[in-house]
Amino acid sequence: MTALQFYKTVTADKSNFLERLLKLLDDQAIHYCVIGDVAVSAFVEPVLGLDFDMVVTDYQLGRFESLVARVFTIKRRRRLLEITAPQSRLTVNVHTDSRYIEFVTRAEMRPALDLQLPVARLQDVLQEKIDSSQEPTRPAWKRLKDLSDIMRLLEAHPKLRAHMPPNLLAKFQAIGAPLA
Repeated sequence: MTALQFYKTVTADKSNFLERLLKLLDDQAIHYCVIGDVAVSAFVEPVLGLDFDMVVTDYQLGRFESLVARVFTIKRRRRLLEITAPQSRLTVNVHTDSRYIEFVTRAEMRPALDLQLPVARLQDVLQEKIDSSQEPTRPAWKRLKDLSDIMRLLEAHPKLRAHMPPNLLAKFQAIGAPLA
């Protein structure tokens, strides 16, 4: 079983939602990059959830939303577009926070879910996870998962420690994480 098949099984995606959305982005030359758990999984061992997070260039966001609304269901949230489709538990989250727009221009093509996708560069993936882990409105369990993702990135890429805020490094050291 391929990673994509596994992901489709986990998300109960019987409608090829992800492939259809990615094809739409490609066909319409919409510039985007992958962030979140799938981006982390492009750099370390995968741990997958039911979300696929991405950023679309700000100048194409309106056109993107219009195109996607013709085919999928969109809910506007604070700094987020939630895209869903029938026959799939997958949720595609398009982050509209201006902090992440530049990620698209710095993205690198990387394998993720057995696909070649524009993935935010390693330092940007770390930054998004740091931001998410410190977002007070985010559910506590998701913030803890973000911290776990950060630890996985730090263990696999020790050079990232230079980009860590001291308060988070102190948290990791307090639980005995090997950050020497």
